Amino acid sequence: MQGDAAAQASGALLITAVLFCRIGGCLMLMAGFSSPRIPPQVRLFVALAVTLVLAPILIPKVQAAAPDLSANGVVRLLIVETLAGAAIGLMGRFFFLALQFLASAVATMISFTGVPAVPVEEADPVPAFATLILLSATLLFFVSGQHWEVLQALIDSYNVLPVGAPYLAELQVSRLLDVLSRACLLALQVTGPFILFAVIVNLLFGIVNKLSPQVPVFFISIPFILSGAFFILFFGSGEILLLFMEGFSDWLQRG
Repeated sequence: MQGDAAAQASGALLITAVLFCRIGGCLMLMAGFSSPRIPPQVRLFVALAVTLVLAPILIPKVQAAAPDLSANGVVRLLIVETLAGAAIGLMGRFFFLALQFLASAVATMISFTGVPAVPVEEADPVPAFATLILLSATLLFFVSGQHWEVLQALIDSYNVLPVGAPYLAELQVSRLLDVLSRACLLALQVTGPFILFAVIVNLLFGIVNKLSPQVPVFFISIPFILSGAFFILFFGSGEILLLFMEGFSDWLQRG
């Protein structure tokens, strides 16, 4: 009897370690959770806490899948589960990376790159305009409860990709590319008003510069470009962030 209890406890501990690989791999790359401004010890504690909370729900699913728990099978499970979790986290991070890239491009278009900024999702600083957009999206990610949707997506991932199932690298790469294209399209829709405004205004001032080369159009145009961009940001920031979070939430729910 004691031997059976010890074997069950050992099996549950081993399955919990397997669960930690997927959950930890996801949170290691998921936007918000993986910010360099969060100490690594805190991120590790969050991953462990989430694993222990979800373990009673997920252990029956893992046991039903009957994975190979031999020595070689455990090593394979740990690697596959870490890759699966990292793929999920990377997919979610694509949305914020695409938003950061296009927001930085917009900052260059509206000549707002000279203001120093602090990093939000990356270790390297980004323009202040991009920092404002990205920080607002990150805060809205937690305020709107999307981080709970991430945990629900992790639970659902065990139905789509059970523990012990063959790892198909080509399928994962295809999913990553699909999510990347989807994230870039969403980020382009979000930053579209700024890009359109910057292109039109810079084109008009370029024509003015050709008509009157002696006028320093560059220095004259900067206040107008910045004022127009801030006008769009002031009146459209709510709709812009709402559109981004709706697209991100739709991916979390549908996968």
